[in-house]
Amino acid sequence: MKKILDLLSEEMGKAFEAAGYDSTLGRVTLSNRPDLCEYQCNGAMAGAKTYHKAPIAIANEVAVQLADSRVFKEAVAVAPGFLNLKLRESCLLELVQEMASSPKYGLEMPGHPKKIMIDYGGANVAKPLHVGHLRPAIIGESIKRICRYAGNECIGDVHLGDWGTPIGLVIMELQDRKPDLVYFDEDYQGEYPKEPPFTEAEFAEIYPYASARSKEDPAFRARALEATLKFQSGVPGYRALWKHIVDVSKVDLKRNYDSLHVEFDLWKGESDVNDLIPEMVAYMKEGGYAYISEGALVVDVKEETDTKEVPPCMILKSDGAALYNTTDLATIMERMRLYAPDEIIYITDKRQDLYFEQVFRCARKTKLVGPDTVLKFLGHGTMNGRDGKPFKTRDGGVMSLESLVGETKEEMYRKIREGREMPEEEARAVAQTVALSALKYGDLSNQTSKDYVFDIDRFTSFEGDTGPYILYTIVRIKSILNKYKERLGEADRNNLCGLSFKEASSESEKALEMVLVQWGTMIESAARELAPYRVCAYVYDLANAFNRFYHETKILGEEDQEKREGLIALLVLVRDVMETSVDLLGFAAPEKM
Repeated sequence: MKKILDLLSEEMGKAFEAAGYDSTLGRVTLSNRPDLCEYQCNGAMAGAKTYHKAPIAIANEVAVQLADSRVFKEAVAVAPGFLNLKLRESCLLELVQEMASSPKYGLEMPGHPKKIMIDYGGANVAKPLHVGHLRPAIIGESIKRICRYAGNECIGDVHLGDWGTPIGLVIMELQDRKPDLVYFDEDYQGEYPKEPPFTEAEFAEIYPYASARSKEDPAFRARALEATLKFQSGVPGYRALWKHIVDVSKVDLKRNYDSLHVEFDLWKGESDVNDLIPEMVAYMKEGGYAYISEGALVVDVKEETDTKEVPPCMILKSDGAALYNTTDLATIMERMRLYAPDEIIYITDKRQDLYFEQVFRCARKTKLVGPDTVLKFLGHGTMNGRDGKPFKTRDGGVMSLESLVGETKEEMYRKIREGREMPEEEARAVAQTVALSALKYGDLSNQTSKDYVFDIDRFTSFEGDTGPYILYTIVRIKSILNKYKERLGEADRNNLCGLSFKEASSESEKALEMVLVQWGTMIESAARELAPYRVCAYVYDLANAFNRFYHETKILGEEDQEKREGLIALLVLVRDVMETSVDLLGFAAPEKM
């Protein structure tokens, strides 16, 4: 299905050509003055210099060619040379019908789909998720869904931090609390227990305590670093404890991610490439890419065009230890071998821009990726409190992600119970669904790189540009459709998609259809730009257009049966497109609110 602006531009291009001008001047855009027209074309202004003619004269000649257009019912030349355009309802009807009968509502699939890997988790084993983990999780999940819907193969990887000092801190704290565990007996020869030596509750408390202790006790931190080296080196008892820590952490992480409807295809971590590092280091040395600088192994990544200093990319520290750079480069090496992606996208805090610039340059210079492989860093802004600073708890600490989600659910539950008769269990379930929309929409409606203020009152409001408003609109449509179904016989209840559309008979109905047919253009832009906010803007416009239409139109009360069926067909399409939109954002609508 052709995108609406392409179809209109094609029709306008023919009119320019028929009037004796270049057809490329016929590019049509949405009107920036919707009070005057629906679409506009500024081609006459662009062509005036080429054709040595007043733009209004060109515009008038083109308008004459559109007098009998099957697409435009009105084309008016306006000084100094604009063409103000209005669409024929019959043309719009054809587009809506084609949209309703086509897979993915007429979205064109790419001729050459891409394989895209998205690295968007970044959680660390042993450490609880906090509010800083919210943005990469929900942004990455939405981008994965959008790019997949647009026809690409997408692989989401959580890429856990499971090979660092937090593990050593937990091990040392365990040793101090339970020194008799077999894991610390260097002479132990048997099999290690299959069950972890701590409960989930104990585990949740151990890391924060050990982390705080390490900041005040240098000796304890030194022991933790030694323990880190031991499990990394493969000391059996320490490696067995490491596995317990990773397994228990994954259970907690999956529970938290599941609560956000975030699903990873791969649960890989830094440890997965540990055995690949020696091979990668040898390759970089033998290829002449890496050299020793002040005892460390580095790769020079500066370029002649640099306007600021870009330090070398360190591969190994002077003591031979690996760094984040090392594991990230080895991970790129592994991803190219196992998956051969066309693109690898990293989603994390925008303050890591220089770090990823170094890693990407190093990967290219050392030929870990081919010249056509796209390495992309999508840096996100921070979620701030009302004071404009990074979001904190009331006592100034970093809030856990679980607490943030819980607080939002409670606020949503309170608002749902206000003025609504709903059983407790149902109210809780609805609050959970709507709270997720409040969190995700509140975040995703902003451009990824921008900071934003977390305002729970605004995000959970049923009015304005919010997730609950979008869901309330979908539920309103579902309610109308359910009432309509109640009037039908059993055989007709599941055949609402078979109803015939009718030409729009009011301005609000036409406006609703005009938003609908922007779907394909919006999805292509959102996928190309990795921009969930475009989906938010579209579904908000669609909700507003529907609510205006709803308040101005008798739907169930329409006496003409054919017209009523046409309105119901339109509602089915609006519901389906809105539900698809919110699914791409990572949440869903309840049946009632």
